Amino acid sequence: MAEAKKKQLFGTNGVRGVVGELMTPELVMKIAMAVGSMRPGTLAVGRDTRTSGPALIAAAKAGLMAVGCNVVDCGILPTPGLQYIVKEHFDAGIVITASHNPGEYNGVKVIESDGTEMDDDNSIAIEDHVFSGTFSAKGWEAVGNERSAPDLVQEYVEGVVSKVPAGIGEGMTVVIDAGCGAAYRTTAAILSQLKCRVLTINAQPDGRFPARNPEPSEEGLAPMADLVCSVGAAFGIAHDGDADRAVFIDNKGRFVEENKEFALIADAVCTGKSGIIVTPVSSSRLIEQIGSRNTCTVDYTAVGSIYVARRMRALLDEGKPVVFGGEGNGGLIYPDHQFCRDGGMTAAMMVHLLSMKKQALSTLVDDLPPSVMLKHKFHTDKAKLLLDAVNKKFASDMINAVDGIRIDRPDAWALIRPSGTEPLVRLYIESATEVVAKKFETEIFDCINPILS
Repeated sequence: MAEAKKKQLFGTNGVRGVVGELMTPELVMKIAMAVGSMRPGTLAVGRDTRTSGPALIAAAKAGLMAVGCNVVDCGILPTPGLQYIVKEHFDAGIVITASHNPGEYNGVKVIESDGTEMDDDNSIAIEDHVFSGTFSAKGWEAVGNERSAPDLVQEYVEGVVSKVPAGIGEGMTVVIDAGCGAAYRTTAAILSQLKCRVLTINAQPDGRFPARNPEPSEEGLAPMADLVCSVGAAFGIAHDGDADRAVFIDNKGRFVEENKEFALIADAVCTGKSGIIVTPVSSSRLIEQIGSRNTCTVDYTAVGSIYVARRMRALLDEGKPVVFGGEGNGGLIYPDHQFCRDGGMTAAMMVHLLSMKKQALSTLVDDLPPSVMLKHKFHTDKAKLLLDAVNKKFASDMINAVDGIRIDRPDAWALIRPSGTEPLVRLYIESATEVVAKKFETEIFDCINPILS
């Protein structure tokens, strides 16, 4: 039996690379020609704020028009903003973004007509077109045209606002750090329409990312944390470069670990509902605990929002009730809104959560079940040896091999998982207590250190 084809350019979320190395206008144009050959019609395009964005989106538009597609340029906007617009109006879409990667990177995400990211099989088909150079290029009389539609992003803003009760943010002060990225105007617009008092930092579009990296880290958000405390804000919210994720600072200026964020929002979304929460094997067991409070169960997938979104769709197609989904990195998916990670929707849901609970965010975080999460990453080309050793060592435990090796015990779990895009292996360990987590960590290190050394 022939081995299944693997992606070569596409990672978990599109194609990404350093500009001028992997990521060139030539490659982007070829990808766009492949997309347009496979998804003819009218396509929407958009980008984040990176300095390479204008050059690469010009290449994408050229490629699409060369194969006969009409192009609608939506300008700078969050990736979920373009996904919402495509879902409502277009045959497919392309976003030029490298999400949370540093400024020297850029990338391409391909959006299907239902607003989801393109799946693995179709991504491989795009690669086949790119590598073979087979495109449906048109003659002079059939090339596509272009129009600009930067105001379409307002439909996305209104779509988010419509999903929560009107005016729920009245009397609430919120600080937004857009990180000079794609959410520089959308999240402020969403929360302002909810009647929040909004203060912003890093709200100018600047692809050099002068204030902090596109990845919103605890260290990088220290200035926002100071502002939250000084103005008495209910919370601070920050986005990655393309704003499909959101992370929070609580009212005491503390960084809210993303799995705790997921658990809190899940509690709000799932209240009064029974159904399924879909999440990758890398997510905290807090999600199971919060789900059980609301008579919800958890369905685990491979790591990656595309797998979560498509699993949610598949379960719904089977007639099963899916109420929520997401990852433990601030990327949450709201099935009654759209099937993709949406940082703007998460901002609105945090306002909704606090208006429902009538408690401070810090109190809600502290009231969550105890959780200690240990995270490590190892740069190595011995991923298979590591997985084989772990699988053998812990064979008597409950093993989930949907993505890497997850070991589940009554009082702890661990996941060892190779990266899909680089020679890197990640290790996650979680327990309710640090003592148990550290003991489990030692067991795993004893197993893998001889291979790593």
